[in-house]
Amino acid sequence: MDPIIEAILELTRPIGITEPVLQFMLINAILGLSMYVVLYTGMFSLANAGFMAIGAYCAALLTKDLDWSLWAAVIASMGVSGVIAIPVGLPVLRLRDIYLAIATIGFGEVVRVFFLNIDEGIVWFRNTFEGLDLNPRRYQVFGGGRGVRGISQLTDVESLVIFLVIAAFFIVRLQRSRLGRAMAAVREDESAAANMGINVVYVKNMAFIISAMLAGAAGAFYAHRVLLVQPEMFGFDQAVDILAFAVLGGTSVWPGPIVGGMILTALPEVLRFLNEYRGVFNGAVLLIVIVYFPGGVINPSGWAAVYRSLRDRLRGSPKPVEAPAERGD
Repeated sequence: MDPIIEAILELTRPIGITEPVLQFMLINAILGLSMYVVLYTGMFSLANAGFMAIGAYCAALLTKDLDWSLWAAVIASMGVSGVIAIPVGLPVLRLRDIYLAIATIGFGEVVRVFFLNIDEGIVWFRNTFEGLDLNPRRYQVFGGGRGVRGISQLTDVESLVIFLVIAAFFIVRLQRSRLGRAMAAVREDESAAANMGINVVYVKNMAFIISAMLAGAAGAFYAHRVLLVQPEMFGFDQAVDILAFAVLGGTSVWPGPIVGGMILTALPEVLRFLNEYRGVFNGAVLLIVIVYFPGGVINPSGWAAVYRSLRDRLRGSPKPVEAPAERGD
């Protein structure tokens, strides 16, 4: 292990942040960054859990059955997730706001049910068109509800840090590019952006594809951390968690979702002394951030507003100035 990472872990172990926890923090930081891309473009998409599942299954099967390396499996998972995002995004991204959220939630459920039942479909196809199969277990590719097991432990902190740095650098360069400026324009006013000659459909689909690729990479790292992939891991709860990473950190700047993902992952471990009240405290933290820091904890204007509010309360609100009484004639 890198000496710097080992030194950091030596400082964080007393508060409950061990190496596995740090790995999950970095994985969720990648997921938060994937959510940031679509929110930066003004799209309220909850499809990232589905793309995370696609990346996790793809990488797990490649390393387990074909002996691929971790990085090769991660790149392949990103490619598969990006390709699947194209036909999904073309019809779905024409929707807006809550309708887009509902449609992308539906996509996530389709992915989950697909991995849950596709093996039965393979066996049915074999029995129907090629004769009776006396050994259907050969076709348990995705494992149904049992999932894919026996995955090798390949994810490490160094790989996650390298990928996160590369992804963050890509996002920074993307924001300064022509496509990034078009994404910001679409977020501010889609109709005005279209009138200025921006291809809104292309911009939204590119953002959707980039987000899917990042979520697929996070799924690949996740599969090789937990050593097990099941459809239930990527349900609606996971989609909401990914959204919470971005909301807590803030979507005004790219480090926000990274910090949000790491904080929400570390809180349950740091607050182990609260036992059964950890969930309550975690929810209270989210509520405080939403109420007092609507732009996220990384939003400087939010901290400035809270500081001004506290300062005014400590000093006491100034008394209203009374208007001078009118003099009669």
